[in-house]
Amino acid sequence: MLRKGHCKPGSWGSFWATLTLVGLATRAAQRADVGGEAAGTSINHSQMLLQRLQDLLKQGNASDVVLRVQAVGTDEVRAFHTHRLLLGMHSELFRELLSNQSEVLLQEPRDCAAVFDKFIRYLYCGELTVLLAQAIPLHRLATKYRVASLQRGVADYMRTHLAGGAGPAVGWYHYAVSTGDEALRESCLQFLAWNLSAVAGSAEWGAVSPELLAQLLQRSDLVLQDELELFHALEAWLGRARPPPTVAERALRAIRYPMIPPAQLFQLQARSAALARHGPAVADLLLQAYQFHAASPLHYAKFFHVNGSAFLPRNYLAPAWGAPWVINNPARDDRSTSFQTQLGPSGHDAGRRITWNVLFSPRWLPVSLRPVYADAAGTALPAARPEDGRPRLVVTPASSSGDAAGVSFQKTVLVGARHQGRLLVRHAYSFHQSSEEAGDFLVHADLQRRNSEYLVENALHLHLIVKPVYHTLIRTPS
Repeated sequence: MLRKGHCKPGSWGSFWATLTLVGLATRAAQRADVGGEAAGTSINHSQMLLQRLQDLLKQGNASDVVLRVQAVGTDEVRAFHTHRLLLGMHSELFRELLSNQSEVLLQEPRDCAAVFDKFIRYLYCGELTVLLAQAIPLHRLATKYRVASLQRGVADYMRTHLAGGAGPAVGWYHYAVSTGDEALRESCLQFLAWNLSAVAGSAEWGAVSPELLAQLLQRSDLVLQDELELFHALEAWLGRARPPPTVAERALRAIRYPMIPPAQLFQLQARSAALARHGPAVADLLLQAYQFHAASPLHYAKFFHVNGSAFLPRNYLAPAWGAPWVINNPARDDRSTSFQTQLGPSGHDAGRRITWNVLFSPRWLPVSLRPVYADAAGTALPAARPEDGRPRLVVTPASSSGDAAGVSFQKTVLVGARHQGRLLVRHAYSFHQSSEEAGDFLVHADLQRRNSEYLVENALHLHLIVKPVYHTLIRTPS
């Protein structure tokens, strides 16, 4: 965490006193090593050293260079009496810029000029406090003057606050793209994908660029109520952004129309302003969706490929595809539940259900030894070992059914976190299609800690999702 240090007045000779302290500490450590004492005594004057450095900045004692920082487009100029040696230690650019100069004028954007005092303070004491609105200007300054440690620190701050739902994900995404920060870009994109419903309902949605929108629409891990919600969010974006027809049509073609029930498709065709304007561009996709809903998936798969993205559900929160599960005090006992999902998104399968059994255990036990799966009632279970304390989640169908021929099931578990009254997705775990559990489920979680980032009021908020995946069959001659 980045924190701000507190500055107090110091003497005129603080600069040389600081260097003297460094030398004394070094020689004391060397003597202790030579003496070979069995139990040495630590003498720690690091806080005093930091205080002296802060005093140097505040008082300007022994300053040998003045930085005059002007906010672009204004007459506002702030002067900082600094020390060439200390600035050059952090930044090679400062070392070159301040060489043989006693005064330098720096022109910065207004937001960067407003936080320049924090930036300079970091160079003296290695600490500062970051607010959300200051993250980008501080990162800009650290990037411009090549202060790598501050760059990493602010980027870590941004990623942490994204995960908690506090950061402006859209603005930070566009900033990350402009600076080439791939790790931050991926963090923003992941947050937006997992919390698209919250973002689409906020003021940030109008600031989404066509490039970012295209990135989101192609993802299968979007968390939404259903595909219809995504269509309405896209239509709202089109109304605000008013992009060129080619951009609008490309975005509309990224909607997975087979995931929308026929009755809702009819309503969209009758009422949607976007489809009224760009209907011909997606006419083939709408026909494909109606054909998919009209036939049985097995019959449809004999003639058309159904393993493309158009036929793959995203992470839908609607009851047809999963269920929420709140586990109170999850570090205590094994828990179990069950829920039902629709066999598949096809209208032919709308009335067919599969029941799923779920077992959560806060500690490791082999599946074959758990009570739910034990062959004999009353079988003694081995004691759980401390090293086997990783939580596990097992999802299995209640019975095998011939109705599921040609379909496999992709399972996903979302873990929620609360921010400002909203429940956001903080983690998502996907199962391999052939597995009954996610191998990395809560692998880093500490469920014993009441303030764990995985818990909301000492409860684990999960949402279980089952996505049917169709397989194209061998085509037969007509």
